Amino acid sequence: MKILVCITHVPDTTSKINFINNQTKFDSTGVQFIIGPYDDYALARAVELKESGGATITVLNVGLADTEPTLRKALAIGADDAVRVNAEPTDSFFVAKQIVEHARSLNYDLILMGRESIDYNSGVVHALVGEMLGIPSVSPVMKLEIADGKAKLAREIEGGKELLEVNLPFVAGCQEPIAEWKIPNMRGIMSARTKPLKVVEAVSVDSFVKLDKYELPPPKGAVKLVSADKVSDLVDLLKNEARIL
Repeated sequence: MKILVCITHVPDTTSKINFINNQTKFDSTGVQFIIGPYDDYALARAVELKESGGATITVLNVGLADTEPTLRKALAIGADDAVRVNAEPTDSFFVAKQIVEHARSLNYDLILMGRESIDYNSGVVHALVGEMLGIPSVSPVMKLEIADGKAKLAREIEGGKELLEVNLPFVAGCQEPIAEWKIPNMRGIMSARTKPLKVVEAVSVDSFVKLDKYELPPPKGAVKLVSADKVSDLVDLLKNEARIL
């Protein structure tokens, strides 16, 4: 079985976010980058499938040279080879087109990725890839089992979960608890240094998105303490200031 895992290169969730150039560019100075947490679940499940039934895993990222340490970490976790599409990931449609251009002729049985990235949170790349390739796309996938050329899935829906059976190939946008995150061991880290990492140029894509500027959310206000015996004051604050009643 051939598995493609698409990963994002995103700021660590503890990073302090700032913008430069008149709020039009993310300031990466001093920011630590990681594999997107949802992509980490997808990669972990791919490695489990490889260990249990035999598979080859290719990881793909759309990004510039600074994303290669992230790809090397994915190789250390258990992927067999990596592909970096040499371009800035400008929007979801652009990223999806790059994935499709790579995957179209390689006959992957399974394409896994996170349900969304944690920087832009668009949550549409898996659906775009499935549509462009003409194969099913399912998200968010919480459980994935493969047997006899079919996948049994559990997908989160409002108020519960949905159980599905899908023929291979298909695209899955993954989330917890599909697998446990894996930490690369020393052997994996050493072997990752010699695993293939191929760099390909991006295909040209007409952009449908124009960025005006970024904005940080408003700073959190000061905490107001209300005595337990002043319920009317609490209700007044919730109604007239917080506006949640």
